[in-house]
Amino acid sequence: MIVNSIERGIVIDHITAGTGHKILDYLKIDTKKNTVAFIMNATSEKHGRKDIIKIENVTDVDLTVLGLLDPNATVNIIENGEIVKKINLTLPEKVVNVIKCKNPRCVTSVERNANHIFHLMNAETREYRCEYCDDIVSMKAE
Repeated sequence: MIVNSIERGIVIDHITAGTGHKILDYLKIDTKKNTVAFIMNATSEKHGRKDIIKIENVTDVDLTVLGLLDPNATVNIIENGEIVKKINLTLPEKVVNVIKCKNPRCVTSVERNANHIFHLMNAETREYRCEYCDDIVSMKAE
């Protein structure tokens, strides 16, 4: 399989195999305007298998969300066909309006405009705690 390099954009690499679709869905890239290459289950010397997403002419993505979805992924910023910046993602300490609290007694269930704010509780298990009701959500990949 041959996938051409891009002149300008981003390459999200080292995505845990089988989870690239979640990242692509969350980014909501307009595929009518942007060229996107989504490679699934590619061979990786480092991880065995991985997914890769290449997006041409897009460089502004929410790194917090990407770190939440897959903290092992890397983001390469491409300019003039060359990698100008390589970003290793990490789990964010705080996320706002990404995770939704499912506790029916939480203030976010009653107040429609209340922000869903979660704080990292345990990096190893990727558990986040709701700021309002202390409900715990695990972001660990299944």
